[in-house]
Amino acid sequence: MKVALIIITVVFSILLLWAVLYVISLMGRRDHPKLKELGKWDYAHRGLHNKPQIPENSMHAFRLALEKGYGIELDLHLLRDGELAVFHDNTLERTTGKKGRVEDLTADMLSGYNLEGTDETIPLFRDVLELFDGKAPMIIELKAVGGNAAELCKEVFRQLEGYKGLYCVESFDPRCVWWLKHNRPDVVRGQLSQNFFKNRSGMGGFIDCILTALTANFLTRPDFIAYKFSDRRHLSNVLALKLWGIQGASWTITSKADYDQAKKENLIPIFEKFEP
Repeated sequence: MKVALIIITVVFSILLLWAVLYVISLMGRRDHPKLKELGKWDYAHRGLHNKPQIPENSMHAFRLALEKGYGIELDLHLLRDGELAVFHDNTLERTTGKKGRVEDLTADMLSGYNLEGTDETIPLFRDVLELFDGKAPMIIELKAVGGNAAELCKEVFRQLEGYKGLYCVESFDPRCVWWLKHNRPDVVRGQLSQNFFKNRSGMGGFIDCILTALTANFLTRPDFIAYKFSDRRHLSNVLALKLWGIQGASWTITSKADYDQAKKENLIPIFEKFEP
């Protein structure tokens, strides 16, 4: 009986310690002064696109979002020549019909890649910055590939140097968020996530667990968590937002009903396929 009691006590203590460490690992940074202003806007996911006439992540989509009074969410890849392309996928085929990786292109080559069969081509980040010029905020997603997280971050902030507009930076890759914490602590930073056990990342079960459970937060201390809307009730996301008070965002909102629910839950909405 005494041995059983000792075993139960040890197991309980281990479980309690695990639970405490798990909760601590979810912590972020609260009350960044720019978060309140960022939260006043709705964000068009990859611009205000309407396929196939207005492709995603195109200058047309960004221009239309600006005209309609929305902020935008956009994706950045580091090109072979060190420039930044606004493009979502790692591979080119889905939106351009051509094979290859976007990282293998140069800025001069982008004009040869038409989007969704239109005259629109892959934009450069500097062109989007010139278009927006502080008129509306941007959610900038960093697409790190093949260990280039630091180089990608450095180039993004080289091009953002002197930019006066409102923006925040997010990534699925905690290495990018960690870089922001240590090199640009003044910038609003966000951790993107979803339930990767529903949609595997391809990086292995251990990484999927860390990404889904947000347990790298204690290292990166994000200002906001952008969790997939349909997965937002995952325990880790709920604890991060409710217990630690981190600002939440939701992607991708595709209906007025989901938009209204996201606003009710104080989530920053990132939307597409309709207008709020």
